[in-house]
Amino acid sequence: MDKILSNDIQKDHQEYVLTSWSKQLGILPKVMTKAEGVFFWDEEGRKYFDMSSQLVYTNVGHQHPKLLEAFKHIGEIPLSSPGFASASKSALAKKIIELAPNNMQKVFFTCGGAESNDHAIKIAKMVTGRYKIFSRYRSYHGATFGAGNLTGENRRLSAEPGIPGFVKFDIPYLYREAIDFSSEEQATEFYLKRLQQQILYEGPNTIAAIFIEPIPGSNGVIIPPKGYLEGVRTLCDEFGILMVCDEVMSGFGRTGKMFAVDHYDFEPDMITFAKGITSGYAPLGGVIVSNQIASYFDDHPLMTGLTYSGHTMCTQIGLETLKIYEEEKLIDNAYKVGKVLAERLEQLLSYSIVGEVRHLGLFAAVELVKDKTTREPLIQYGLDYGQDPVRLMNKFISMLLKKGFYTYSHESSIIIAPPLVITVDELNEAMDIFENVIQEFEKLINQPKFASV
Repeated sequence: MDKILSNDIQKDHQEYVLTSWSKQLGILPKVMTKAEGVFFWDEEGRKYFDMSSQLVYTNVGHQHPKLLEAFKHIGEIPLSSPGFASASKSALAKKIIELAPNNMQKVFFTCGGAESNDHAIKIAKMVTGRYKIFSRYRSYHGATFGAGNLTGENRRLSAEPGIPGFVKFDIPYLYREAIDFSSEEQATEFYLKRLQQQILYEGPNTIAAIFIEPIPGSNGVIIPPKGYLEGVRTLCDEFGILMVCDEVMSGFGRTGKMFAVDHYDFEPDMITFAKGITSGYAPLGGVIVSNQIASYFDDHPLMTGLTYSGHTMCTQIGLETLKIYEEEKLIDNAYKVGKVLAERLEQLLSYSIVGEVRHLGLFAAVELVKDKTTREPLIQYGLDYGQDPVRLMNKFISMLLKKGFYTYSHESSIIIAPPLVITVDELNEAMDIFENVIQEFEKLINQPKFASV
């Protein structure tokens, strides 16, 4: 792309675009001029590994030829409102149900992840007749008003004071827990007991649903201790509460299985999804509901809807995306390459600034610390790298970017979630960059001007 044109794009962005989660003054975003597979290029011609799949959605990689071909035929598909049946909507819903846990029956389509969670909240309230919604601290479910109230980390604060009935409970984050548990099972028992008490305190007959990211994404890929998710399922069954799993990030192969819940021995009542269903090539999300919930709406009206629910273009791209997953065995690849990623991440624990690494398939996070003994985080809770007064995390991300490794961070954790098409050689090359930056950053942070911060 011409340098002058790139400058115009940046200037127009500064003047006319509001950039999310950012102070607007001084923003000068890169212009993506080309992309292919796991790479993209900026206006200077610099090449980058896309090691976060943008915002964890380009699962099939950039500019996939089969998806580009599918777009050429979009004009052959008639647009239809949600009240019409369409070939792509019907076929995609059927395929999703075939891939989902055995208890699932129907799909309500949305335009993205936050909307999926918003509508799951409404469905839970309609089905149960209850009004309270439980969700966890250190969770992110979206930025709409409903999903913002569902969110448990500091990005919810802009939606407060919010909607009555949203209740937060603690997430098992064992690395940051003050109690030194002897085993994962002991930790699970502790957290489930606390959740049970909170359910009793709030009144079980007022609680419609418990929302959980099986593997929290943006908050650091926090892996649940053994038996925890199954235990939450048991509590939900005991008190007649619906269990909703937010798989907006973790769904569609990211963890080495189709859904993250497939790693565990339970079935939720609803699964919310987006991102990987189209790999970001079209805006699409949805709520997968169980047999029990689907049958409820046989005799009760579903009092929710969207103009673009099941949009024919988006569902067609979703169908093509699922075909690519199957034909190119991308879920198997995520599992295979994920094992190599796990080995590379575990090796990083030898560095003094790496506190913990967490991973499942191609879904991973590296948590940086100032002090490995005390586990003092690089950035305190509630601050992102752009808000850190010392800007240490900003420095680390910038160092990665300069060497051609693109990703993002949240607080002290760096997300590593490359496209599922990545090869072992590509992964190793990218992780060589990452480890090199770890080495350089470790020397930097040990300098006197940073050591006392």
